[in-house]
This record gives sequence, structure tokens and C-alpha cells, in this order.
Amino acid sequence: MDTLFNTKFEGEPATHTQPGVQLQSNTYDLQESNVRLKLTIVSTVGFGDQINKEDSYKPIVEFIDAQFEAYLQEELKIRRVLHTYHDSRIHVCLYFIAPTGHSLKSLDLVTMKKLDSKVNIIPIIAKADAISKSELTKFKIKITSELVSNGVQIYQFPTDDESVAEINGTMNAHLPFAVIGSTEELKIGNKVMRARQYPWGTVQVENEAHCDFVKLREMLIRVNMEDLREQTHTRHYELYRRCKLEEMGFKDTDPDSKPFSLQETYEAKRNEFLGELQKKEEEMRQMFVQRVKEKEAELKEAEKELHEKFDRLKKLHQDEKKKLEDKKKSLDDEVNAFKQRKTAAELLQSQGSQAGGSQTLKRDKEKKNSYCFTVNSAVCCMLHETQGPVWASCRHPFPAQQSWASLSLISPLTCLGGIQSNPRPLLSSCQGL
Repeated sequence: MDTLFNTKFEGEPATHTQPGVQLQSNTYDLQESNVRLKLTIVSTVGFGDQINKEDSYKPIVEFIDAQFEAYLQEELKIRRVLHTYHDSRIHVCLYFIAPTGHSLKSLDLVTMKKLDSKVNIIPIIAKADAISKSELTKFKIKITSELVSNGVQIYQFPTDDESVAEINGTMNAHLPFAVIGSTEELKIGNKVMRARQYPWGTVQVENEAHCDFVKLREMLIRVNMEDLREQTHTRHYELYRRCKLEEMGFKDTDPDSKPFSLQETYEAKRNEFLGELQKKEEEMRQMFVQRVKEKEAELKEAEKELHEKFDRLKKLHQDEKKKLEDKKKSLDDEVNAFKQRKTAAELLQSQGSQAGGSQTLKRDKEKKNSYCFTVNSAVCCMLHETQGPVWASCRHPFPAQQSWASLSLISPLTCLGGIQSNPRPLLSSCQGL
């Protein structure tokens, strides 16, 4: 496009990783001498890059229809300002074909078939320097044959005007155009021109022996620009407008082939619409009532189930509560019995401790009141009473005929005793120290 309009359009090259087809529209104001042109360029970014290309044409068709719809809405206004309205309708589609040298792709045929009734299509073989002259000629013939056999109608330059009939007839024979683009300017001889430099030579963009770029520029900009605009309005837009008004219920004639007035058409369509609206409203009301009844039945059933579940849980709770109360009563009885047994055991233990303590005290007392000592190599043991004399028994290691000697002691003292040879006790006198 930069080469075609000899202008450097701003924009970044699109990537081939788009998930779908996106249309980017840019409008430019161009001026050459006293001629001003408002140009809108729409790029189909991502077209043909997806694995599934079945719906690749739909965004393009929808975009074209949207421009027609905007123009139709402006046209149907009571106060129209079409002379100042920015016409965004697409007047020409430059469909670039890959220079395979074999045939058109299925995507190309399907897309052009969907677009031929909505826009003027001019097929163009891009990068024509990729194939030889003989291959290019055969490729053009093959493309034309496939377009005709598939019923694709491309834009034909008009030949009804005598002033351009001859040149347009000649240019129709050159379709599709094979073009080469370049923004680089090279000096060839004494002239500076746009060209592409290769190791084997130079391809000149504006040399008709190298490509059809000059033919395309002449036909598109200088000769048939107004015809493209007229074809868009009288053919493609009118077709869209007629189909749209028929969908809205407007017709030129009634079943009796009589003219139809706009007022009658409007009233008939309005009554039809109101009837359909009332019918849909009644259907929605009945549907709503039915759904409300169904919901009420569901809620009642759910409520019944909840009550039954509540009763079961309540009964289960009561049973569990009764079991726990019985267990608690049993445990209380066991605790009381255990306390009674514990009290009795403690009482018995206390009594036993007191008795054992008194006996121990008695033994300790007796032990404390008894004394053992030696008198003349005789062992004497005595028991001291609280009152009265202290009795002591002594055993002397004398011959067997000698026996015990008993001593009467009054207080702690030193005793002197004798030993008798007869078995009678000997009373010894003791004196205190």
C-alpha cells in the first residue's frame, strides 16, 4: 500500500500468532497537487494463520455489513446529513494471492465467494517476482478458470463508457494483476525509481515488463475510482438495504401487485410485532406460574423431609439422654459405695494405728525402764518401775551349782552383791552413790 499511494503509512507489521482474524482500520488524509483524498485502509490481521480456517471470512463479512448498517441508519434518519457523513463503506477489496504457481487455496475461493456480493474484488498475485514469466501466465489462466467454475464474481472494469472502454477491456484481460512492491529507491541509469535488488538483477516496480503494478495503479486510482464508489452504492449497498428492509417487513407491492404505502406497512408490522409480543408475554407468564408451582412442590417435599429428619434426631437425642442419665445414676451409686468403703477403711486403719502405737509406746517404755549392767563379771538386768524397788537378775558365769542372785535396787546406784551356793535368792544391800 505504501508503494501504491507513494506514501509511508504509519503502522507496525502484524505478527502471525493471532488467535483469530482481527480487522485494523486506519484513515489517512492524502493530498497531491490540488487533489485531496480521504483514504481508509482496513487490514485483515491474522487471516489464514489459524489451523482451523473455516470461519476466517466471518469477521470480514461482519465488518462490511456493519459499515452498510451504519450508512443505512444514517439514511433512515428524518434529518439526513449524507453530504457531510463520513462514508466508511468498503469500495474495493484487493485480495492478495500467494504465488504458488499451482491453484487457488480453498480458503481463497470460499472467502471471495462470500465477499463478491458485498464488495468489489480485484484479485492480485503478490510477490510476482517469485515465479517465472511462463509460470505466471499459466497461473493467471488457472486462477481465472477456477474463479469462473466456482461462480466467484470479481470486479470487471466497465466498458460501457467509450472514453475508457478500450483501456478497460484491455486491462480486464490482464486480471489478476501480478505486482511487486518496494519502498527502496535505487538509481538505475539516470533515474531513481522504486525497485528490488537481487544478486541476479534488479526488479523495477514501475516497469510494466517486470510486473503489473502500473496497470493496477492506473485502473484503481486514475480511471475507475468513481466507478468503484458507484458500484458499491448501486449494487452492493442496495442489495444489503433491500434484504434488510425485507427483514423488517417492508415491501414494494402487496400480494395483489399493488403499491404498498409506508404507513400501511408500518402499521401492519407494528400490529404483528405487538401480537407476537403479547403471545410471548402470555407464554412467559404461564411458564413462570408453572415453575412457581413446581418450586413450591419441591419446597414442600423438602420441608417434609426436614421435619421427619428432625423427629428422628429428636427421638435419638432423647434415647441418648436417657442412657446417659442411667449411666450417671449408676456411677453416682458406685461413687457413694466407694466413699463408704473408703471411710470404713480409714476408720479401721486409724484404730489399728492407735493400738499399734500404744503397744509400741509400751514396748519403748519398758525398754527405757530396763537396764543391763555387769557386776563382778555377772550380767545383771533390772526393771525399773515407776514406784517401788528395782529388781535385777544377774547371771554369773560360775559353776552350775551356783545360781542367780537377785538384787533389790531402790534408785540408780552401785550394787554390791554376793553369790550364794544354794538356790535361794540372796538379798543384797545396795547403797546409792
